[in-house]
Amino acid sequence: MPTWRSGRALVVAGALAAAALAAGLVTPAAVAVPSSESWAAEVAVGGGDDTNVVANGDAVRLDDLRARTTSRGPAPAEGELLLAPRRPAAITDRVAAEATADVPAGAEVIVAVRGTRDDGTWGPWSEAGPGVPARLSEPTVELQVRITLVAAPDGRAPALRRLWLTADRGPALGTPRPTEPFTARVFATRIGLVGNNTANGHEVVRDDRFVALPSRRALAPRCSGDYTVRVCSRPDRCTWAPVWDVGPWNTTDDHWNTPERRQAFGDLPRGRPQAEAAFTDGYRGGRDGSGRRVTNPAGIDLADGTFRDDLGLTDNAYVTVTYLWTGTGPSGSALDREARLDVRAAPAPDAPVVGVVAPRARVTYECAAEGPGGRTGIGPRWIRVGDAQYVPADRVEVRDVPAC
Repeated sequence: MPTWRSGRALVVAGALAAAALAAGLVTPAAVAVPSSESWAAEVAVGGGDDTNVVANGDAVRLDDLRARTTSRGPAPAEGELLLAPRRPAAITDRVAAEATADVPAGAEVIVAVRGTRDDGTWGPWSEAGPGVPARLSEPTVELQVRITLVAAPDGRAPALRRLWLTADRGPALGTPRPTEPFTARVFATRIGLVGNNTANGHEVVRDDRFVALPSRRALAPRCSGDYTVRVCSRPDRCTWAPVWDVGPWNTTDDHWNTPERRQAFGDLPRGRPQAEAAFTDGYRGGRDGSGRRVTNPAGIDLADGTFRDDLGLTDNAYVTVTYLWTGTGPSGSALDREARLDVRAAPAPDAPVVGVVAPRARVTYECAAEGPGGRTGIGPRWIRVGDAQYVPADRVEVRDVPAC
């Protein structure tokens, strides 16, 4: 995980070709698209997506240094600074970062980058460190940077002073991103923690609907469903929920990625959480990445409403999880951002309810079907979001949906 004690500025090397062309100073044939671009990030605090950070003096620091409550006990305080999206001068898939920061022993400053994809959604976060650029899942025309500040176990906190970024194109990655998202069977536990804050700053409420995964690579900004999972306790009982917290057990265990792309524990097969391997096979001496004895094989945490109401669980159990951002295809979110949306087994309002779309969650969709039409024979449209899973078309943001 990239961290810094100090850093120095990169040489700013961005070409102002577009401005020169607009001013008539050069001809179009003379304008060369830059192969890379460097810039100083504006690290001012003030956006609505920022969490537990404050501008204090000439640095960005943690606002509240109290330990954060998690489902596995207390964890060092942390906060996030989410920078505004930026369009680089050219298509890019690699971003290097160099920070000037004061980082006490045991504390961290983690810089992550993501880019928009061809389907209009955000790709996964990728960490960038000194000499180790972030490698995006595919070339992009728009970037976003997230800086996470994590306090040391003794409470001492880092201070970020400056951040320089360089975007360019790296060697071809080879294997294209698959169309179908990855699915795995993992052990789920209940989050609880009503009244506490998640890693993205959401305050947990009673009967809440979201999940936690053990890696920041899939952490959605507060109030967004940029990273959503479909969780099924059985084939006819599923829920779509946003990823708003980090856990259980680990913070660098993106087990949904292939071993070569996995941030940690790359010797485990895809879909096998480190905690499960530690609990069942004694992997790493039966301890998690922080050295704690693993007492259950959890690879996902579920908020109370997701756990009990949407999935009908009464105890911790194995569930089937589809990590929707790992595939391609159109997606949309419910128009009502505050209420749950029922998913039905057929394109009809009286069909059995087989799932729930949580507020803010995104759903991938396949096609549109006509519902029963009554006297006119022309019924409302329904969107198929899975096998025998439908939602009303007028309740979700979708476009260009082919007929089923």
